[in-house]
Amino acid sequence: MTNPPQPTIAAYGSWKSPITTDFMLSDMIVLGQVALDGSDTYWIEARPAEGGRKVIVRRTASGAITDITPLPFNARTRVHEYGGGDFLVDTGEVYFSHFADQHLYHVSANSGAAPVPLTSAASIRFADPVLDKSRGRLICVGEDHAHPEREAVNTLVSVSLEDGGTQVLVSGNDFYAAPRLNPDGSQLSWLTWNHPNMPWDGCELWLGDLDASGQVVNVRLVAGGLEESIFQPQWSPDGQLYFVSDRSGWWNIHRLHGGQVEPVCSRAAEFGQPHWLFNFSTYAFVSPQRIVCAYSESGHGQLANLDTTTGQLTPIETSSYATTAYIRAAADRVVFIGSSPSQPSAVAQLDLKTGKLEVLRCASSISLDPAYISVPQPIEFPTENGLTAYAISYPPQNADYKAPAGELPPLIVQSHGGPTSATSTAFNLSIQFWTSRGFAVLDVNYGGSSGYGRAYRERLKGQWGVIDVDDCVNGAKYLVERSLVDGKRLAIRGGSAGGYTTLCALTFRDVFNAGASYFGVSDLSLFVKDTHKFESRYLHSLVGPYPEKRDLYIQRSSINFADQLSCPVIFFQGQEDKIVPPNQAELMVEVLRQKKVPVAYVAFEGEQHGFRRAENIKRALENELYFYSRVFHFDLAEKVEPVEIANL
Repeated sequence: MTNPPQPTIAAYGSWKSPITTDFMLSDMIVLGQVALDGSDTYWIEARPAEGGRKVIVRRTASGAITDITPLPFNARTRVHEYGGGDFLVDTGEVYFSHFADQHLYHVSANSGAAPVPLTSAASIRFADPVLDKSRGRLICVGEDHAHPEREAVNTLVSVSLEDGGTQVLVSGNDFYAAPRLNPDGSQLSWLTWNHPNMPWDGCELWLGDLDASGQVVNVRLVAGGLEESIFQPQWSPDGQLYFVSDRSGWWNIHRLHGGQVEPVCSRAAEFGQPHWLFNFSTYAFVSPQRIVCAYSESGHGQLANLDTTTGQLTPIETSSYATTAYIRAAADRVVFIGSSPSQPSAVAQLDLKTGKLEVLRCASSISLDPAYISVPQPIEFPTENGLTAYAISYPPQNADYKAPAGELPPLIVQSHGGPTSATSTAFNLSIQFWTSRGFAVLDVNYGGSSGYGRAYRERLKGQWGVIDVDDCVNGAKYLVERSLVDGKRLAIRGGSAGGYTTLCALTFRDVFNAGASYFGVSDLSLFVKDTHKFESRYLHSLVGPYPEKRDLYIQRSSINFADQLSCPVIFFQGQEDKIVPPNQAELMVEVLRQKKVPVAYVAFEGEQHGFRRAENIKRALENELYFYSRVFHFDLAEKVEPVEIANL
């Protein structure tokens, strides 16, 4: 009988991993917006191998999968810059926003013909369309950039299917989202909010009637306000208006009944999410009496049936998926994007009659031996002011290696973006990239993250750069105190808002030994003056009104205290980023160069906020790995592209 091979003894960080960047990107896509059209299913695929192009894909009932939008079309709207709600399909007729010119295009899925432009207004972007079939038009969120010297103007607009002509239906507020028609087309509901609120701080749900000419009349406020967040208004098949509200402190499903708002299911759980993207869906109607919904309870995701008559919530067994998103339903099936802790995300279909779960499309066809997968471990840990914070811990895992006796692994603390966002236990190859090489990873849901109720989300109000940093620091200390990681090899990384937290932690705390900032904010005063409309007043709640609280903006900007930063940092930046412009990184890099602190800067032409091209994703990960190998002094098991590190 042959003995199994013994693991090779090698230092943490130096383990050879099967999860190479080429392996990660060889067949990887990012799955997005799902739509049902009769027996057909549609979704979006963002393809790094095609420069991040977003493609509308259809799967028929027979299983045939085809691209609906050919090259060079990129189905991606830039409304709010983050987009979402990129397309609409009805009886095979597809309408979508094309990234290059932001026009709406039309293509018949069964024709084989090329898409043709529907709109021609050069300055208007469109998002989240719904079909008003009886009036021959789309109703969309419109964002007019006709005057670049001023803020864009957001409205609800109609778009004629005959000639593409646009008409403003609702205006006057700073932002609009989620226009939704009732089943007979006689009423329109929508969300709206004004500066300085973000939609998860407070927004309003309005309802209006449509007159004979299609104008919106008799408008009235249904729910919401400055301190109530509304998410995903949706009409039931029998014409009742449902929506998610956090008026109880938790995002629960409510409805308008007899002119009054009533909860459908009251629970200390989150049935909604921050409105970063248009057309996101956490629930869908199977029938007037049955909703299929996703919710998060104590940070754990669950799919369930909700009886709209009794309010009873019954879990649906989908043990292979820890999180579900973009839920769509018909009488006999539910389709969603599911993510598990050990497998790439997938477009999945649940047969409501048989309970059978079928994968329609997987984000990757790669097959990875579980022996190389680090299993996520949700943890709670004490933080400042006697409070508790949350994180997901990933220990090093590689069946081929073990570390020398007595050695502890280096730790990478991940700070998610948003900051009003959240991380989950969903399979993440970029995390496994690190753990399979011998790093421990702590993915922190710091105070301000969603998924734990409004009170937890509001911990960050006026405290950005403090609470988030405290929680990342205390999460690292928690693992160090339990002798799970090496306290002298602690790194922190993050993108966007997570990059800001990273830079603050490196500057204002003496805990981490290295860091990686992906398009992170270093100067709050610059950011508040030089970012896009959607987030241009976001810092009013996170820090304070500007310029009245200018002193806080100065105090919490790492650029002003770069002399306190003395550990190595690597910066990654898209040159066309409109959300966090390149000067945010470049100013910091120059200060650190002058100060003789080890620093590296990697800029990508053609990239915006987040990297979408395969070659750039590959280079960023390999450069970051090389950077850690130099500053933590371990040898790499494989050859990766080096990066120039000044002052090292």
